[in-house]
Order: sequence, then structure tokens, then C-alpha cells
Amino acid sequence: MQRLIGPFTQLLPLSGLPMKGAIADEALQIIPQGGVLTDGGLITEVGDFEILRKSNPDAEIEEITDDHVLIPGFVDCHTHLCFAGSRAKDYALRIAGKSYLEIARSGGGIWDSVTQTRRANKNELVDLLLQRVDQHIKNGVTTIEIKSGYGLKVEEELKQLQAIKGAAAKSKADLIPTCLATHILPKDFNGPVEEYLGLILNKLLPKIKNDNLANRVDIFIEDGAFNAVNAACYLEVAKKMGFDITVHADQFSTGGSEVAVNVGAVSADHLEASGEEEIERLAASETVAVALPGASLGLGMGFAPARKLLNAGACLAIASDWNPGSAPMGDLLMQASILSAYEKLTTAETFAALTFRAAKALNLQDRGVLEKGKLGDMQAYPCADYREILYHQGKLKPIKIYKKGEAI
Repeated sequence: MQRLIGPFTQLLPLSGLPMKGAIADEALQIIPQGGVLTDGGLITEVGDFEILRKSNPDAEIEEITDDHVLIPGFVDCHTHLCFAGSRAKDYALRIAGKSYLEIARSGGGIWDSVTQTRRANKNELVDLLLQRVDQHIKNGVTTIEIKSGYGLKVEEELKQLQAIKGAAAKSKADLIPTCLATHILPKDFNGPVEEYLGLILNKLLPKIKNDNLANRVDIFIEDGAFNAVNAACYLEVAKKMGFDITVHADQFSTGGSEVAVNVGAVSADHLEASGEEEIERLAASETVAVALPGASLGLGMGFAPARKLLNAGACLAIASDWNPGSAPMGDLLMQASILSAYEKLTTAETFAALTFRAAKALNLQDRGVLEKGKLGDMQAYPCADYREILYHQGKLKPIKIYKKGEAI
């Protein structure tokens, strides 16, 4: 059934904007008193509300009477929302001066979350995950990527991915699973790195593919995780198996983004350590550069070079990295607002990084803009000027969220 929603004081469809490079705010299309017509979850028309009302007299009307600004729903293309336990102890050590790697070597870090997540059963993980997903939805996020990586055993990784699938069946948001069984080499694995990677390739990934638990594979390339040579071999095999590839790259040292570009990864995520060579390489590729400001805030380190990436012509997305260790805050809009202030990103660039460019990082072409044929994933803010959204640095929250044209 056709549904017409509006009029919105301002409607920003974000359509017609480039997928790569810098974007001036003057490029934004702003439709005053705009409306969106949907049918079966898809957008059929966007334009002046009164014109749409007159030309579609049989459409069900949701009339907006207050000042609202409508933009596409956010796409969070990098999270670790499926976990149990807390890493507050790690955080206290970090703000007292210990480094991320020092904490990991002393028994904290990712392995601490692995231990706590292994103790939780699948139903407990589903419940915890849904609580975090619901918070993201309230903040305007309608598509959420979620990684495994706190199991690090075949059966435990399957448990995490099954929990994500279970939560997806109950959630109003779209949950996109990613296998991160190569987060770190598990401390209880008695063998070389190559043997562990072989175990994942031969025992876990075929099961994931057969059970339709994920179509994406990630790996952490870093000191204390996996090196570039091992990672490249692993990713090439995973790609031949039919998985999309993404990489935790250049967080503390470089090398990961080069692997990502060479293997044709859909995205290279983190990039805080990326220099001019890495920036140029990413800009010349189709690999999306994903900045994770939540990790920079949580670790007290510099941001990814977002401005330089855009100026070089890269496709920049912004994601929350919501996880129990380095990025526990999870507020995507607040993080993006802060990043935009530090890196001097325009409002258009920031919105693009949270919507259609983030969708590209998940290989999704059906969302992120408000135009005919796209999903009716939208959010409305209680203001009359779109610039208020970033101005309040995450404190202004959406008052209405729509998934496939339906208010949720």
C-alpha cells in the first residue's frame, strides 16, 4: 500500500552526490516542505508534499505538523556489538597511561572479551545484542554491521554468528554479520599462525557459508594480531570462497591498507596510522576508507586522516566501532560530529559518510539515499535547519525513525 509521509520542513535526499572525494555543502539538494511516497518498503517518489498528495489521492497519509528535517537512516558499517562483559578495567588503565598493546600483553584487551563472551550462551548474547541494537535504532541507525571475533574457536565463532542471526530475526534494523575469527591468534591455540588460519579456512568458513551465517570476512592486521603476508594469503582464499573482504588496517602501524587494496577489499577500516602513501593508494582504489572516531576517542589517539583522504579522492565512510574495549561509547552521530570538527568535514561529507558511502562499505546499493527504488530507511530530526544536527554534536536525536517506510 502506498504511504505518503510529510511535509518535512527540509528533506535532504542525498541523491546525486559523488561516491568519492570531497563534497561542498552547496551540492546538497534541500526540498522544502518535502514528502516521501513509499510502497512495499521502497521509495516510489520524493518531492513537494502537496504535489505528491494531489497526484496520489489514494495514498495513506502520515502528516507531519511540526518542524522536522528528514535524512536517510544511518548505516553503521563497522561494529563489534555481539559480546558479553565489560572492559572498564582496561579503560581505567588506559587513562592512567598504559597503552593498548601494553594492556593486551598483560591479559586485558581483546582476549579479556573473548573469555567473557565464551562464558555466555547464545540466548544471553542475543539479548545483550538486541539491547545495543535498539539503542542504535533510537539514534537513527537502520543498518548495522556486526562482527564475530570474541569466540576464536570454531564452535564459539559459530555461536556468535548464530546469535547475530537470531537477533536479526527479532530486530527492526538490518543486521549484517561479518566473520572476524581472525581478530587475534587465540592464546589457547597451540600451534603456529598458519595452522590457525588453515583451521578457519577449512573448518569454519565452509560451515558459515553452508549455514548462511555471513558473507563477509575480516582480519586484524597489526602487531599482536596478524601480519600482512599471512593476512593476504588468508583473504585471497576467503575471497575465492565467495566472501566479501574487509580489513582492520593501519590502526597503530601501516601495511594493512595495502593488503586491503591489493586483495580488492570492500573497505579498509581504522587508518589512524595511514600516511601519504596509504592515502594515495586508497584514493586510487575502489576500497572504502572507513574512519572509526570512537576508537580514537576511547584510546586517546589521533583520528584517521579523513580530510586528506577526501581531498585525495577517496570514498570515506564513518562507523562507530562500538566494542567493549577501545570504543565503548557507541554513539555514531556524536562520534561523527566530533570527527567533522577536528578534521574539517563538511556537513555533506559527514552525512555521506554515514549513509550511502557507508552502504558501499557493506556492498549494499539499495539504501543510503532517498530516491525511487531505494529502501524507505529514514530519520527525522526535530528542527527546521539540517545544520542543527551536527551543531549539537550528537545531543540532538531523531524524533522519528522509519524502516522500509514504516515508523519504528
